[in-house]
Amino acid sequence: MSSSSHRKILVTCALPYANGSIHIGHMLEHIQADIWVRYLRMRGHEVWFISSDDAHGTAIMLKSEDLGISSNQLIKNVQKEHKIDFLNFRISHDNYHSTHSLENLFLLRKMFRSLDQKGLIKEKTIFQFYDNTKKIFLPDRFIKGICPICKSENQYGDNCEICSATYEPIDLINPTSVLSGSKPILKNTKHLYFNLPFFSKFLKKWIHSGILEDSVIKKTEEWFKKGLKSWGISRDAPYFGFKIPQYPEKYFYVWLDAPIGYISGFKNLCCKNKELNFDEFWNLQSNCELYHFIGKDIIYFHTLFWPAILEACSFRKPNGIFVHGHLTMNGLKLSKSRGALITASDWIKCFNSDSLRYYYASKLSSKIHDIEIDLKEFICKINSDIVNKLVNLASRNAGFIHKYFNGYLSDKLDDSKLYQYFINSSSDVEKFLEKREFSCAVKESMRLVNVANQYINEKKPWKIIITRKSLDTIQKICTMGINLFRIIMIFLKPILPDLAIKTESFLISRLTWESIKEPLLSHKINQFIPLYERLRFESIDKLINLVK
Repeated sequence: MSSSSHRKILVTCALPYANGSIHIGHMLEHIQADIWVRYLRMRGHEVWFISSDDAHGTAIMLKSEDLGISSNQLIKNVQKEHKIDFLNFRISHDNYHSTHSLENLFLLRKMFRSLDQKGLIKEKTIFQFYDNTKKIFLPDRFIKGICPICKSENQYGDNCEICSATYEPIDLINPTSVLSGSKPILKNTKHLYFNLPFFSKFLKKWIHSGILEDSVIKKTEEWFKKGLKSWGISRDAPYFGFKIPQYPEKYFYVWLDAPIGYISGFKNLCCKNKELNFDEFWNLQSNCELYHFIGKDIIYFHTLFWPAILEACSFRKPNGIFVHGHLTMNGLKLSKSRGALITASDWIKCFNSDSLRYYYASKLSSKIHDIEIDLKEFICKINSDIVNKLVNLASRNAGFIHKYFNGYLSDKLDDSKLYQYFINSSSDVEKFLEKREFSCAVKESMRLVNVANQYINEKKPWKIIITRKSLDTIQKICTMGINLFRIIMIFLKPILPDLAIKTESFLISRLTWESIKEPLLSHKINQFIPLYERLRFESIDKLINLVK
């Protein structure tokens, strides 16, 4: 994974569900992936970044009924809204597709046929919860009860958000239907199952092949200890999704066609971009890299079910699965299904996108830690780091350059040793960004901002002006300050794309990684205009009122 050789990389984010708005929890993952993608592109690699709407399931069918529109219309409306939200936060997807697409249907049927022909699909009669009031079999997320493992109340039918246990809905204590509040009855029905245990040996080897962080391996090993079970891949009508050929009234389960959306989303991109070769990225011999960014609640699907399906269908497996924790506020998980969320569109009405990107980056690492949002701390951090330190470094030097030197930087740096020190620090920042240790990259950048501001404080160009003795010394000092600002902005460009664009316009120079070693000398810069607006505490009240 060196940055020196040219790499071809495909990066995916988990697919947001198409029954509601993007919230800032979704945005955590897309921002995390986007920072990484932008950094790798800055280093000259070929990076393709895709995601899609997860557009099937009972929840979508029920939501569209509530709204009095077709499920097709609902997912079209939602996809349009999702695309706008991602653009507002400068997420640089190359393609944002949908699982309700011809490419996904084609691949899903092809892969199902392959699994079936290999004897990996079996039919089983099972008992399932049924809501007699609504006349519908209940998906896991539409049943709540007490976790059979840790006894936490108000948990879903498939997994516990408190102890992370996974179980069958029938194991829940005191189950109730989310739809009607009634106690569901058990009713028998036939379903199709994928033989996951058949892949135990392959999966044990695969999870230890260097593609997972230790904490993710530990979590995955827990499921091996319990014993892998066959995986249900069908659902009963009524349902919104793709029908299973030769099985009337049966539909493919959303968790079969959703991950296939990674492949179909790329297939769709290949249709739009004829230079891209689908097989080069997805065949078994592929030399391209594939990485999935996901949340910790869907580890099971990505470390067991998904690689087994890929292995069975002779597709390449990912080189890495990067898992992040939940987003919390006041200790509560922000989630759509729990009704506790701040939508991306509400956020952008109160704060700019760079602010959230920076705040997340300052807390993100390669480990699975939950991230707590504290709005007061958020405002203080942005104002202190970006306004008072970073942008102030540019403004305090640019003023002198314009007032006394007609906007021209000097032909020499005042302190070439200090400049070299900043160049040398780039190797640490590169390591941090490559390994997704974004909080370390932010910390190092802020340490360097402090060093640069300290340098200006010690040189005191404002005092030299009073004596008017040596104007060229002032020019060199301020040229130094501008160049140190520029290096730090190159480091932060993947995190702060809007500020980077304004900085490039101010410096009349592109922020590229290769140019770190070459300072701007005898170069004209634009007059300084404020690059970043201070955040106000009143905006917190505005946001809270929007969320209510």
